[in-house]
Amino acid sequence: MPQLTLIVHNIRSTHNVGAIFRTAEGFGVESIILTGYTPYPLLEKDSRLPHIAEKLTQQIHKTALGAETMVPFRYEESVETAIAAVKQLGYTLVGLEQDARSTMLPNYTTPERVALLLGEEVEGITPELRAMCDDLIEIPMVGQKESFNVSVANGIALYQLLGRGTTSA
Repeated sequence: MPQLTLIVHNIRSTHNVGAIFRTAEGFGVESIILTGYTPYPLLEKDSRLPHIAEKLTQQIHKTALGAETMVPFRYEESVETAIAAVKQLGYTLVGLEQDARSTMLPNYTTPERVALLLGEEVEGITPELRAMCDDLIEIPMVGQKESFNVSVANGIALYQLLGRGTTSA
């Protein structure tokens, strides 16, 4: 099974962050890097005001249900720093975004080490960050909506990338 880490960039909703943690734990994701203005659970040496850190942790917990304590995570203000770190470790950076160069799931062949980049709830991954990605993947849509909620899309992508969406012959 591939090694997979998540880079969760500029997600506003604590409920989405909690759902991403819970899904990541269920699929055995090795770590999560939260970047930009993404809210994150309490850190050991947290620089945020204690009441702010505690409030965000409680809100994330509502949907994570403890997964935020099970999946290793860190906060990195700069997404570019996070991307450089995973690339230096030999991960293929895969952005989950609609783009002309995206490969439709399930047609993507998952590399051994993947860092899956998730972007903003409304705008997705910026063109500048897409250019930094080694690959882009997209979930086919058949309804009238143009995209799934970011936490739902994360679950679908993890299912496919980690080989759960394939059948054995």
